[in-house]
Amino acid sequence: MKAVCRHFVLFVFSAILMTTSNVQADTATVKMETSKGTIVLELDAANAPLTVENFLTYVREGFYDGTIFHRVISNFMIQGGGFTSEMAQKPTHDPIRNEANNGLGNDTGTIAMARTNDPHSATAQFFINVRDNQFLNFSGENPQGWGYAVFGKVTEGMEVVNAIRDVATTTRGPFQDVPVETVTIEKVSIVE
Repeated sequence: MKAVCRHFVLFVFSAILMTTSNVQADTATVKMETSKGTIVLELDAANAPLTVENFLTYVREGFYDGTIFHRVISNFMIQGGGFTSEMAQKPTHDPIRNEANNGLGNDTGTIAMARTNDPHSATAQFFINVRDNQFLNFSGENPQGWGYAVFGKVTEGMEVVNAIRDVATTTRGPFQDVPVETVTIEKVSIVE
């Protein structure tokens, strides 16, 4: 009987460890240090695995360090991750498949991939929603319905997001909605 109990306890303990391990693999935490303060993001690898891995690849490479929030629209979103302070676009890896059909919505405080009109053109640029933007959600596999892939949410530092949201903006060359005072992404790191 003792042997049966011991095996049962080991089985339950192993099951708990495997479950915990799977939960941890389904999320990743990233710290984004900006010139306005720190933003902590929880990335949802369970629902957006390609997008999260793409973002984490850029984080591991130090790609985002020294980039800026180059587009800020106060009643919409803050966008960054692709340009230097001189408004030079950084070279990126190949685009990824759009994962907007993942059940996650473009709600206040979520992070999503920026892209061109091509639904599968996201590379490094991202945006953080500063309001609920349901019109950006997936509604169908057609040019108007693909939406923008949400892959995480702000868990700390929404006041920093709001401070960035509130900066004055201007036009710089062909770029609109550029912060007058540069908002730098100083460092992005994975929280272990």
